[in-house]
Amino acid sequence: MLQISPEKIAHVIVRARELDAKVGSWDSPGDSVDSDSILEARSGDATEQELRAFIGEMNVDEQASLVAVMWIGRETYGADELDEAMDTARAEASAPTADYLLGVPLLADYLEDGLDALGISVEDAEDGVL
Repeated sequence: MLQISPEKIAHVIVRARELDAKVGSWDSPGDSVDSDSILEARSGDATEQELRAFIGEMNVDEQASLVAVMWIGRETYGADELDEAMDTARAEASAPTADYLLGVPLLADYLEDGLDALGISVEDAEDGVL
C-alpha cells in the first residue's frame, strides 16, 4: 500500500516539470527578473531548493513510496511489486532522496506513469496542487 498521498506526488511532478522547463539565461548579468525571463535558470531561483526541501520534509515511508512510484513508472518494477519496490527503496537509500530523484532524467514522466500504473488518476491528484 502506498504510504504517500497522490497529492504530494503530484506536487513533486509539478515542481519537477517547472525545473525541466528552465533554460539557460538569455539576459545579460544583472538584468532584472521579469515576465519574459521566468523560464530562465537563474542562480537565485528557488524552484529546485523548494522541491528539495519538500522531499526532505517527507518521512522515510513517504520518500520510499515516492521512489517506488518512480521505479514503477520507469518499469523497474511492476505495479504488483509496489511493496517490494518500497522495501528496496528503504534498504538501498544511501543518499538524500531529493539528490537521487532530481538526478533522474524524466522524473515527472516516470512519476506520472507510476501513478497511472497503480490506477491513480494523475489529473485528480494534480487538481489538489494546481
